[in-house]
Amino acid sequence: MDIFKYERIRNVALLGHGSCGKTTLAEAMAFVTGVISRQGKIEDGSTISDYDKEEQKRTFSINTSVIPIVSEDTKINILDTPGYFDFVGEAEEAVSAADAAVIVISAKAGVQVGTEKAWNLCEKYKLPRMFFVTDMDDDNASYRKVVEALQELYGTRVAPFQLPIRENEKFVGFVNVVKMAGRRFNDDGTYIDSDIPDYSMEYLQTYRDALLEAVAETSDDMMDKFFNGEEFTQAEMSTALRKSVGDASLVPVLMGSGTEAKGVRNLIDQIISYFPSPNKTIITGINQKTGNSFHADYDENKEMTAKVFKTIADPFIGKFSLIKICSGVLKADSTIYNVAKDVEEKISRLYVLRGKEQIEVKELHAGDIGAIGKLDIATGDSIATKAVPVVYDKPVFSVPYTYMRYVTKNKGDDDKIASALSKIVDEDPTIKIVNDSANRQSLIYGIGEQQLDVVVSKLASRYKVEIELLKPRIPYKETIKKKVSVQNKYKKQTGGHGQYGDVHITFEPSDDLDKQYIFEETVFGGAIPKNFFPAIEKGIAECVTKGPLAGYPVVGLKATLTDGSYHPVDSSEMAFKTAATQAFKDGFMQAMPILLEPIVTLRVVVPDEYTGDVMGDLNKRRGRVSGMNTLYDGRTEILDDIPQASLMGYSTDLRSMTGGIGEFSYEFSHYEAAPADVQAKVVEENAANAGKED
Repeated sequence: MDIFKYERIRNVALLGHGSCGKTTLAEAMAFVTGVISRQGKIEDGSTISDYDKEEQKRTFSINTSVIPIVSEDTKINILDTPGYFDFVGEAEEAVSAADAAVIVISAKAGVQVGTEKAWNLCEKYKLPRMFFVTDMDDDNASYRKVVEALQELYGTRVAPFQLPIRENEKFVGFVNVVKMAGRRFNDDGTYIDSDIPDYSMEYLQTYRDALLEAVAETSDDMMDKFFNGEEFTQAEMSTALRKSVGDASLVPVLMGSGTEAKGVRNLIDQIISYFPSPNKTIITGINQKTGNSFHADYDENKEMTAKVFKTIADPFIGKFSLIKICSGVLKADSTIYNVAKDVEEKISRLYVLRGKEQIEVKELHAGDIGAIGKLDIATGDSIATKAVPVVYDKPVFSVPYTYMRYVTKNKGDDDKIASALSKIVDEDPTIKIVNDSANRQSLIYGIGEQQLDVVVSKLASRYKVEIELLKPRIPYKETIKKKVSVQNKYKKQTGGHGQYGDVHITFEPSDDLDKQYIFEETVFGGAIPKNFFPAIEKGIAECVTKGPLAGYPVVGLKATLTDGSYHPVDSSEMAFKTAATQAFKDGFMQAMPILLEPIVTLRVVVPDEYTGDVMGDLNKRRGRVSGMNTLYDGRTEILDDIPQASLMGYSTDLRSMTGGIGEFSYEFSHYEAAPADVQAKVVEENAANAGKED
């Protein structure tokens, strides 16, 4: 592949709702630019983007793929992202490397929740964007309804650049609103000039007037010209629109058909014309050696710096770190410095990836996207030269809140599973593995249940190991409510020396739930020698790790050794430890034991029309609403104190209630006594599971 400099590069993320046509559009863009001679199909598993076996099996995108194409000596790095919400981390990786985005909308389905989420992601990263309305070849397509829905959401920023031309109910061309000219498609997806149909004139004039107003607002001179009734030249309009699209004050709407590759050539032309090259954007890092800001700004004349925005750890194609060059030129066979790890490594080869295809290149210039193979670098790392060690901000990813317990299906696979999960986490930062030793379980966190299901499937197909997902143990705790005094004497004679230990211990609440236990002694007159006190405390310490009520850690306990007796020959540390252990078990159950459940503060953000349903559902889950706030964008924030156990499956339920638009997060708040019915159920479940292996 040729070498491209920043002015001839466009980095564009394809965003949108799941199954809206992003991958098909990417395939069409590759087709019309000659990358492929025939368009692949998602259902056949033959597209460039969806090369992963899981994607082919499920017929939707799971990973972000890079597809570089070349048109008019400009390289466009297409970042085809998944649209399903569970894989939002992939989209977040893509937009962290993109300089602009195309939000794809199916003309059949219209504006969906994923469309709004894509817009919000662009707003967060301040990305210029276009809408591309695909599926225009469908009988049920309604371009006008899509435009109206977009304008209702985002106002006059949305500017249709095209209108459809239909003949005999077939999509045959479009009207270019900017140039006031008709275009008719050829069989190969190119187009020729044509007349503008009379039926288009009503909406054409409306869209044209909106464009002229947008052009006028770009400068005082243009505004004066507009009010004086003077016509803008085509050059003036193009310059003004480029500025407005570049700063995202104007968002064009284009149209076409991905399956028939209609309108795709025009989309590529508009990307080149209106989207900024990398050097039109600003990127700043920190020079770790000097502490000063480093204004990279995709200037190839500065020292080489880059950031890793995605990791691929596929056993079939190997490990690749996808990078974006922030400044300078990266050459094959050069030495790079990993700023975070303080390690220098030699690059043997440098690649451009196109799906799973690896294209070797000699160098990458500032603003371009490429890949390095088999190096110890991770997503979010910054690479540079040791002379100028610049570090960039790491991408911010959505926090996973859905979790399950997992167990190994086959004994002896623990190490293999740990290694495989580590690779999966490298690929997807929204997957998190937690060893919950207090509750004797391994947890896997993700954005949603579908994502966790994909992880299980990947482990089996890629790494030949199997895990089973189970309902997690909620981290309950146990404590007591009243004071009791117990005695336990451990006496055993087995021939020769025997075993003897006698303890009198008072158990009571300590009123400090942050500590498991407090141990004190008030033994008078040497009833028990002091050298046995540590053994007695050790017995208590071991017992509080697994309470006798339901097997959960004990907190808020005070144990006071008050008296006892010993035998000068038969007493031992083991005997007193055993006596203390038995005293604990007896005393704890006499001291009115209770189960404490974790309470989290839940934050739910939904459009106002869903607040009633959400609050009703939270009440059913034993939640207590603590506050409601109206946000700047018209949505409502609901704050709720709710038992952690009540949030199992909440991600799926909230999506169902709100059509996918609702968002939630939570953080631990405190522990409080579980209701009697909840305690009884947990104790019963624990008894039923006693003896089973985790």
